[in-house]
Amino acid sequence: MVYAKQSPGIIHLRISATNRGDRPDEVWLLPQLWFRNDWSWGDASPRPEIAPNPDTPAGLWSVIADHRSLGKQYLYGQGDAELLFTENESNHERLSGTASPSPWVKDAFHRYLVEGERQAVNPARRGSKFAAARHLSAAAGETVSIELVLSGSALDKPFADSAAVFEQRREEAGQFYSALLPNAAPEDHAIMRQAFAGMVWSKQFFHFDVERWLQGDRLPPPSSRRHGRNSQWKHLKAADIISMPDCWEYPWFASWDLAFQAATLAHIDLDFAKAQIELMVNERHLHPNGQIPAYEWDFGDTNPPVHAWGALKVFRASQVQNGEGDTGFLQRVFHKLLLNFSWWINRKDHSGNNLFEGGFLGLDNISVYDRSRELPPGYTLKQLDGDVFGKSCCHGAGDQSL
Repeated sequence: MVYAKQSPGIIHLRISATNRGDRPDEVWLLPQLWFRNDWSWGDASPRPEIAPNPDTPAGLWSVIADHRSLGKQYLYGQGDAELLFTENESNHERLSGTASPSPWVKDAFHRYLVEGERQAVNPARRGSKFAAARHLSAAAGETVSIELVLSGSALDKPFADSAAVFEQRREEAGQFYSALLPNAAPEDHAIMRQAFAGMVWSKQFFHFDVERWLQGDRLPPPSSRRHGRNSQWKHLKAADIISMPDCWEYPWFASWDLAFQAATLAHIDLDFAKAQIELMVNERHLHPNGQIPAYEWDFGDTNPPVHAWGALKVFRASQVQNGEGDTGFLQRVFHKLLLNFSWWINRKDHSGNNLFEGGFLGLDNISVYDRSRELPPGYTLKQLDGDVFGKSCCHGAGDQSL
């Protein structure tokens, strides 16, 4: 997928699919547009709605997405497409065996196309979630594409400038990345450009109010939830744009990754990099005992203490780019990092050896030694770790070690 912004209110999109096989084949492409479901959380505001645009230009399809604060947004597409509508509501029948608040639920498009349930989508052609179903054929090795335009105002010829906009933004991006490393080889520029672009586009909105999740919303949670995963993190209330490790299996942050990502993003977006470091140590995330949350599936897990290093890298990037470092940024994070340091020396270095004890690290998700195993009495696990290489040792009573 390629995005190109024509102006603050107009975004062009190109979605491509390549047939990697040795014979012709068919593919369905379903670009989707939906509103985040906040009405089921007790918000009394009018529910946003997506519906066909009655003033669609000839030869195109388009819909209007109407939101109480965003106003009207217009999505345009080329070619023949079947417009499908449903609500961004969970399928309670499948989740809990109870009745759904609406007959139109969020898995409707899969059921409609894959399972043949024609009644899964709203025949009234409106809802809070929308897809344009495009059926395309591709020869062996052929790439097929569809183009879209999202606009904050109605357009008579939404695709008139598409080719020029894509080309201009591609050229500008090349100039931007070339200026970062003026003496680098072309292949190094290509690697850097792909890496930075991937990090920029993998940003996602992460929303998790732990106390509310523990209590449940419309569906009562199992009683075990109140004493299970993340039950000691009731203060954590995340509602932020966060750099994600990638954009296909998330959204959730990994705080260890985030420190490295901030150090890298500082080269192209210094303010965002600072905000990412500050996010992990603010009162909505940092535990009152000083621990930095690890990741969604277990905030209380232990990650290597790299956030002070990340803050220093971001500070040094500001020195290079602005001629002086942002000492205000350091002041804002320093005391929070001291709290985190205190947590480390009190909780994760019982013997005062300045070695990391346990935690989630090593060989990209796999420790050299399984930290979850119960050790013999008198033994503690110490691990030193680089990103790819890991060393671990286990010390016990006397001179015994593993």
